[in-house]
Amino acid sequence: MSTDGDYEAPGRRQERARAVTDANGVATFNWPAGAFAVPPVVTVAVEAGAGFRSARIASNTAAQTTVHVLASAGVTLLGIGVLAAGTNASGVTVHATATAA
Repeated sequence: MSTDGDYEAPGRRQERARAVTDANGVATFNWPAGAFAVPPVVTVAVEAGAGFRSARIASNTAAQTTVHVLASAGVTLLGIGVLAAGTNASGVTVHATATAA
């Protein structure tokens, strides 16, 4: 904090959390009450594991964010590597960072 009279705006509120996906590949993050007045800007990351994993934010409110994770194995078809159909990834650790908008 400056002592010469200049105003310094406080930083945006930020919350970090970790959750594990359920049998449906869903991880839910409940933000502290009053932490955000509007839905925050959320970034997610999944921990490494076998195969390809994708994560998407299924819903986002000021109180809660829900993330859905799919896993897919690589398949070689006629010498070309492709991804098999994605299935719900249970037991995957998801990290989320929410920043006030």
